[in-house]
Amino acid sequence: MDTLADAINIIKTHEYVGKEECVINSTKLVKSVLEAMKRSSYIIGYEEFADRNAKKLKVYLSRKINDIGIIKPRFSISKDRIQYYESRYVPSRDFGILIISTSEGVLTSREIKEKKIGGRLLAYVY
Repeated sequence: MDTLADAINIIKTHEYVGKEECVINSTKLVKSVLEAMKRSSYIIGYEEFADRNAKKLKVYLSRKINDIGIIKPRFSISKDRIQYYESRYVPSRDFGILIISTSEGVLTSREIKEKKIGGRLLAYVY
């Protein structure tokens, strides 16, 4: 099972319905993606709690997400190809972000352009 895809799908459905919070399974990758979304103000925040034997995350939604999705396969991109993938997954310039896994952690496409590094595509948000 893909826990990141499940988490993104839960966030998407809760945003669509208009809920203010949702509960998803906790992994390091999911927390890193949520942190990148928090830095770009697509979510208000999140907190981790234990539910019996499993760790869960309560995500507080900001109701700013129009669409969110997973990118599969996880394409490897260089710093020169970021513009191509932004035009492919994000509808307009400066309107959304790509979330990319790099050697420096999970970063947004804006942070990648500043640091001039590449990585693997994980998701898009706008």
